[in-house]
Amino acid sequence: MLLAKILFRNAFHNKLRSSLTILGIAVAILAFGLLRTVISSFYAGVEAASASRLVTRNAISIIFPLPISYAGKIHQVEGVKTVSWGNWFGGIYIDEKNFFPNFCVEPVTYFSLYPEFVLDEKQKKDFLLDRKGAVVGRKLAAKYKWKIGDTITLKGTIYPGNWDFVLRGIYRGRDQTVDETQFFFQWTYLNEAVKKIAPVFADKAGFFMIGVNRPDIAADTAVRIDAIFKNSLAETLTETEKAFNLGFLAMAEAIVTAIQMVSFVIILIIMAVVANTMAMTTRERTGDYAIMKTLGFGAKDITLLIFGEALVLTMTGTFIGASLTFPAARIFAAELSTYFPIFLVSRTTLYLDLVAALLMAFSAAIIPARHAVRIRIADGLRRIG
Repeated sequence: MLLAKILFRNAFHNKLRSSLTILGIAVAILAFGLLRTVISSFYAGVEAASASRLVTRNAISIIFPLPISYAGKIHQVEGVKTVSWGNWFGGIYIDEKNFFPNFCVEPVTYFSLYPEFVLDEKQKKDFLLDRKGAVVGRKLAAKYKWKIGDTITLKGTIYPGNWDFVLRGIYRGRDQTVDETQFFFQWTYLNEAVKKIAPVFADKAGFFMIGVNRPDIAADTAVRIDAIFKNSLAETLTETEKAFNLGFLAMAEAIVTAIQMVSFVIILIIMAVVANTMAMTTRERTGDYAIMKTLGFGAKDITLLIFGEALVLTMTGTFIGASLTFPAARIFAAELSTYFPIFLVSRTTLYLDLVAALLMAFSAAIIPARHAVRIRIADGLRRIG
């Protein structure tokens, strides 16, 4: 208890300088935490992917569809439990700024493959009975103030025209990592319209979602599926859901790398600030350290004292910065839900904050401690007064 009192008193010897240093640390940790949360949000879909789900798409590119007849052949493959399919719709609500993921899916099998989408049984039944029915995530419904029974019109981009849907269900995520900003409607509704508009594109699926019996057979099952369609007019590429999601992230890899670099640069800058504070403090208290040496305090005692002071500053600033990360993340989540539907401060981010605080304390104290230990008692006493 006495040691802690001494450390706090010494750390706040110059209250203004210490307060400004702590403020700088808090801001740096806040910025660091938010940037790491942005990176985590990029990988949220990857982390939420199930090891028991596969995705089959056209081997050339996902923009090329596959015949819906592939579903029956895939279902006959050993290890396959469930097969569903869908298309990216790419609709816009009112204007371009209102972007959110919207898909047409085979509703029965799709929602059985995604138990993390929790939907009321009555709403699910109403959705299945209404060809123009739609199901949306809870966050999306709250954002646009949609209610059950509302008619929602999306302007098609890939499929031109205005498309009317009736909201029949609002799903919620089984846990916090589930995206609640998606829009689903029935594949048959789109397919029937496409048959009239452009019959050549009818009875096609952009992707097949496949549930396998066990995660350990996923790789072998993927190989067997692709072997069936090898040398066909539309060859397939089957991969785990995680690998599929990572393929999309690869396009933004440069952005993620840049954000990571900026987050670490922020910590390096604040390390220099804390080191400067500790250097000034040690220089001002050279006489005190000389007196301590005359009283029998050794190099180890002085070193621990200086490291303790640095740790008090960095941990105080880190605690404030980490605490502010949570309300700041909630504000960012509300404003950036279109781009980051899952924006949560993870434990990993908090652990990185702690590591950053320890690194700052160590790097800031090592040179001042070395100087204080090596200074001669006579030289230190000359500075008194």
